[in-house]
Amino acid sequence: MATSYLNIRRRRRAGFAGEDFFNFAAMQRFRNIIFDLGGVILNLDYRRTSTAFQKLGLQSFDEIYSQVQQSGLFDAYEKGLIGSAAFRETLAEHLPAGTVHEKIDEAWNAMLLDLPPERLEKLEALGKTHRIFLLSNTNEIHIRAFTEILRRDFGIESLSALFEKEYFSFRVGMRKPDVEIFQHVLLENGLSAAETLFLDDSPQHVEGGRRAGLTARLVNGPGILDDGYYR
Repeated sequence: MATSYLNIRRRRRAGFAGEDFFNFAAMQRFRNIIFDLGGVILNLDYRRTSTAFQKLGLQSFDEIYSQVQQSGLFDAYEKGLIGSAAFRETLAEHLPAGTVHEKIDEAWNAMLLDLPPERLEKLEALGKTHRIFLLSNTNEIHIRAFTEILRRDFGIESLSALFEKEYFSFRVGMRKPDVEIFQHVLLENGLSAAETLFLDDSPQHVEGGRRAGLTARLVNGPGILDDGYYR
């Protein structure tokens, strides 16, 4: 592996909690593991984006977007059916005149928090015993911001050294919980659904993974992957 994260604790930013751990024993019966990104590896707080948009003047933001349900605008953006410019312009229609696109990006990215270094170490260890993949519903603005987090905190450009392959919804034109995106990952990599574990923090995505034949578990805490936090 080109990049080693085993000594990355030395670069941890002050104030970032990192007491999560992966239950390796619970994963041993699987050959393959598919990870979600936000809420599993990267810490998220959807309320921060809601609050940020409300401060900009979009008081009804919670009605059109949440972790569990979102409007067609966000679905289309996550599938890459519309670009970032169209996404911003549509949101700007619901904001006070003159709201600059930079402020829209800041509000949209407010949900993105930190990435505890321990998770990178555990992923590196898992990659030595399993085939591991990343599957994320995401979009261009968030990926740019996530890349900045990686540069700022770890001096790297991506997590590609940790995963056999990364799948981002806006690049493949599909999104969770649709069965087709799970089937795409399985077929492209020759994976058996019966030998594959999928971990996600959204109940509807877990159900989608199960419909595709995967063993899917809901991450029930802030990225903590052990028997006490996922079911």
